[in-house]
Amino acid sequence: MPLLSVLTAAHAGRADLLARAGESVAAQRLPDGWRLEWVVQEDGPEPSLAGVVERFPFARHAAHGEQLGIATTRNLALTRVDGELVHVLDSDDELLPDALSVALEAFRAHPAVHWVAAQADDLLPDDTRKSFALEYPAGYVEAGKINEFTAERGEPPIHCAGLTMRTRTVRALGGWGANPRSEDSALFVALAELTPGYITPEVTWLHRWHASQTTGEHGWRTLREESMTMVRQRLAALRELGLELGA
Repeated sequence: MPLLSVLTAAHAGRADLLARAGESVAAQRLPDGWRLEWVVQEDGPEPSLAGVVERFPFARHAAHGEQLGIATTRNLALTRVDGELVHVLDSDDELLPDALSVALEAFRAHPAVHWVAAQADDLLPDDTRKSFALEYPAGYVEAGKINEFTAERGEPPIHCAGLTMRTRTVRALGGWGANPRSEDSALFVALAELTPGYITPEVTWLHRWHASQTTGEHGWRTLREESMTMVRQRLAALRELGLELGA
């Protein structure tokens, strides 16, 4: 029976939000024959989230006991996943019930793709939702095509926190980049340059806005421009070298 792994990096102070994320994973309506696992990796010197994860029989928790940051935490989680596909879910976000089913259908309908990007609504502090417009057309995306937008605008046109990807491809590309602010974009530009993907038109997950959000913290913008320079340089290097990834 094929397996899809949901991967979450988490840190102390997120217990309530992590529980809601887990409940959204538990509510998934999967196609016949599929099963899922939720792999949670906890960052920080004082782990505290095992009890939350243990509420869910399909979940596994590990903590590395030191502060390593989100990219390394995701990569450590990646070593533990068993699924042929991996979906990244931030600890403060939520999946809608058909989120993973929509992604799996895209992989079924387009067997050449290595990634599926899904649409999100913002989930505001009062639990209301706010939609935002797609910056790139939904549908099949040829390898390298979406990065024309990235090269022109300076960053990808999709929210990288909603990706479902082929696990072996993520591993082949080294996982999430050692980038202080844009680790997911660093992975995505390589993924999208070398492999085809698919963008779903459906809204399938919720991007939560809240007071303790990392991107809202004072100083988060520090190193943001340098981080995006790293992303742009990686894309330029990939294009200059003309690298290809086999099917």
